[in-house]
Amino acid sequence: MATIKIKQTGSPIRRTGDQRATLVGLGLNKMHRVSELTDTPEVRGMIRKVQHMVEVQEG
Repeated sequence: MATIKIKQTGSPIRRTGDQRATLVGLGLNKMHRVSELTDTPEVRGMIRKVQHMVEVQEG
């Protein structure tokens, strides 16, 4: 399966609780941390929810 790398570029400070929980679910909880996940519709939905705080690198 294809994988994607996700890098946190924005701070969760002053964000809603569900956005913070989404970042934790993606394996991100500190700035500039990178997480490699399987590319699934569920992961893509989580990325869309916090797209203003993450950067996606294909492959």
